[in-house]
Amino acid sequence: MKLRAGYEIAYDCPQPTPMILALSVHPSRGLDLLTRDELRIDPAVHATEYRDGFGNICHFMQAPAGRVTLSTLFTVSDSGDPDVVVPDAPQHTLETLPVEVLVYLLGSRYCETDRFSDIAWSLFGNVPKGWPLVQAICTFVHERIKFGYEHASPTKTAWDAYHEGRGVCRDFAHLAVTLCRCMNIPARYCTGYLGDIGVPYDPAPMDFSAWFEVYLGGRWYTFDARHNKPRIGRILMARGRDATDVAIVTSFGPATLAGFKVITDEILEPAAATA
Repeated sequence: MKLRAGYEIAYDCPQPTPMILALSVHPSRGLDLLTRDELRIDPAVHATEYRDGFGNICHFMQAPAGRVTLSTLFTVSDSGDPDVVVPDAPQHTLETLPVEVLVYLLGSRYCETDRFSDIAWSLFGNVPKGWPLVQAICTFVHERIKFGYEHASPTKTAWDAYHEGRGVCRDFAHLAVTLCRCMNIPARYCTGYLGDIGVPYDPAPMDFSAWFEVYLGGRWYTFDARHNKPRIGRILMARGRDATDVAIVTSFGPATLAGFKVITDEILEPAAATA
């Protein structure tokens, strides 16, 4: 199937402001792009493209004083398959993990593993290791946190979300990532597009989505604690330790969000549209 995705994001800057942008489709989906995922900046300023330490495509720019608008619109091919489910995927012992995944066992800005260790082992210490353990964590987080856009906070950590019992998709992901790491399962935070495809339409404004991946049986698998079920049509943008590493915009100075629109939908073929 084909998906259309993009964004239009505006900031008001009282002075020239350097920014790092992590808004591009991840290189792993590059061959699926049917049209270019081109960063457009209005007014036109130069942006330097580079790969960060996690392999994400980023841009560095100096936003001019006044309003700056970032946008793109592209088409991507997708298999239409839901997230892979492998119930017997095994958990690695620590000594058999590839060294490059060990960083995803450590605490990070929003994932305070030191505060959760006793809680995690008391909750999940008797759960079979591997896929069942990750699924148990997903279900726990799904039931623990109440979703609501009004609960969003850029400073909320996994610890905060656990105690408040409310948050947005990034909070679900942070808490699940933290609990997985406490149980010796490498887990990394993901951000990208996820439209209402294969599920009932949600009238709420579209936003970017957050989910996470775990390393089991020699590969990474996608999990989503907010929805707690396989979904169709994810378009990955970036991966990292937590939201710090994949923030869509990091500004080095004052910048006020003035507009935010995200598009993610399926392009229906004429026959399907008629039906």
